[in-house]
Amino acid sequence: MTAVLPVRRPGAAAALPPAEDTRSTAGPHAGRAAHVLGLVAPWLIRGVMGLAVLVFLVLAVGPHLLGYRTMTMLTASMAPEIDPGDVTIVTPIALSEVTEGMVITYHKPIDDRSLVTHRVVSVEAGPDGTVQVQTKGDANPDVDPWTATLQGDTAYEVRAVIPELGHLIQALRAPVVTQVLLYGAPALLAGWLLLTIWRPTRTEEEDLA
Repeated sequence: MTAVLPVRRPGAAAALPPAEDTRSTAGPHAGRAAHVLGLVAPWLIRGVMGLAVLVFLVLAVGPHLLGYRTMTMLTASMAPEIDPGDVTIVTPIALSEVTEGMVITYHKPIDDRSLVTHRVVSVEAGPDGTVQVQTKGDANPDVDPWTATLQGDTAYEVRAVIPELGHLIQALRAPVVTQVLLYGAPALLAGWLLLTIWRPTRTEEEDLA
């Protein structure tokens, strides 16, 4: 039997194999990523907003309502209990309650009379009601080279320490960060409100999955 070959017309190209499907396969993955982002974003925004509100309450509202003060530690003289950048929360106490071993914040009686937070190592009460203290930083080898007379009727005792918060406060005071917060905070709040109002229906969640 003689085989019959197909006749090729002059100039005709041979049949090409079927082209591979070049459509992107990222569609399902992109959908899953969008779904995960939609689930995580509301909690992320809530976390940022909650942290901002908490910091505002601690630094701005609490001192007026609860009577404490907040101060940022600038040196390592009280490390490791209080490191540079930590924020201390101090409350007023009567001078008669100041005792040895207590960590207090007061104005040192030399130079620029700046605030210092050190541990009391000795207390002496005068006949006129004045109280003099000697203090020492936990990380310092020697007692402070002065005797301080506490002013007024109260002293301030350290009650709590918030680690690293002072670094955050300093960063927030940077001009660039201030501008970002000025314009970004309203947008973030608006996004949070929209995400709080909008909830995907079960059908939409199934379609995204």
